Amino acid sequence: MPEHAVANWRFVTARIERAWHTQEDFAAAYDERARELGERARISVRQVRRWESGESTWPNRDARRVLKSMFDCPPEDLGFRRPVRPSGRRPGRSGQQLEEHVRRRMFLGLAGMAPVLDLAALEHLTAAAHHARSHSEGELLDHLRTALDDAARADGLAGPHEALPTVLGILAAIDFTAGTAAGGLRRELLVLGARGAELAAWLHRDAGAGAPAVAYWHHQTKEWATLSGDGAMHAYVLLRQAQATDRTDPARMLDLARAATTGPWTLPPRPRAEAFQQQARALALTGADVEEVARTLDQAHHALDQAAPPSGPATCTGPLGDAYTNERLMVQSAICYREVGQNERAVELFGEHLSTARFAPRDRAFFTAQYSGALVAAGEPDEAAAAAMKALALAADARFGQVLAELHRTADHLAPYARRPPVREFRQRLGELAAA
Repeated sequence: MPEHAVANWRFVTARIERAWHTQEDFAAAYDERARELGERARISVRQVRRWESGESTWPNRDARRVLKSMFDCPPEDLGFRRPVRPSGRRPGRSGQQLEEHVRRRMFLGLAGMAPVLDLAALEHLTAAAHHARSHSEGELLDHLRTALDDAARADGLAGPHEALPTVLGILAAIDFTAGTAAGGLRRELLVLGARGAELAAWLHRDAGAGAPAVAYWHHQTKEWATLSGDGAMHAYVLLRQAQATDRTDPARMLDLARAATTGPWTLPPRPRAEAFQQQARALALTGADVEEVARTLDQAHHALDQAAPPSGPATCTGPLGDAYTNERLMVQSAICYREVGQNERAVELFGEHLSTARFAPRDRAFFTAQYSGALVAAGEPDEAAAAAMKALALAADARFGQVLAELHRTADHLAPYARRPPVREFRQRLGELAAA
């Protein structure tokens, strides 16, 4: 099913997370569960398609019973909408509705992940959403921005599992409040929500969630960016989708990175530089020669030269891409040179800029893990193992997912040197962490 045809992302995400990868798989599993429950009703693939497209918004009583048994949750948590019954009461959103709304966001955000929020944590986030609504408009936005910035910093220091529950609670409050907010406030909430949804996509990816969960939050980012007229954010999420694309699909990575710089929007200089750098990496992975990769990196440097100096510390809700500095471009250039086979050049750049630049623990761990891989390719296995141990020390407690994935890649490349003491120690420590 093409992406634009999917209206009920919650149902699709929950289905795939439970290994029903196709609509045919789900229809067969549904029929089997219906037989177990003694229900006569069966469904067709066409009905599954109607549920996923949003054409059919509320299952009948028998179907609800089967779905509850399959997913262990009410149909509202799967994105189905209960029919609204007319009443004489003035429309409004009660505290109970808010709690249900937060719970649905929690279910979607944490589907298939650990740790799942317990009831006490969920009640805390529900209370926070209530508290957010008690502020004036300016106070509300400041409250949510501060909370989102704090969560992003927590991710950089302690990892995605520390930050994700808070981010999902903030997004639930934004989504709920925006539903009844007037003009200007609604737009500001959607702008802020797009920032938070993009962060949620990253956190899911780094925490090891499946691709559907990451795709859901990228889709939500684009929706809110479009509704608020934030073209730059729409382009930025294309860049982030390129970065989330597996290195085995470089053509898609390249298409997304190019779309970020050539679509009907204008990226600010810093994220524009990052998009050119991502294009350079994708070109390297598609087999382009080193000259083309270097020319594209020159475009990145030119874009970064147009950027004004940062007005202060970079934050999640501040100027878009403000954290993208020359030092970050240089270490990411090293990754590009590694991908194109220029390993000595990559080692030189990593060695110079990792020793002089300041990075958050998660970023330093990731770049150091990449450095270790470049050292292996350059024929320096002992040095590679030493660098990998430094990255592992930074990543182990926080469980930085992308760092650990890169370290496992390094461990595979170090396999021919497994008897060397530094290599043996690193591979043993990594294995112990994976088994813990």
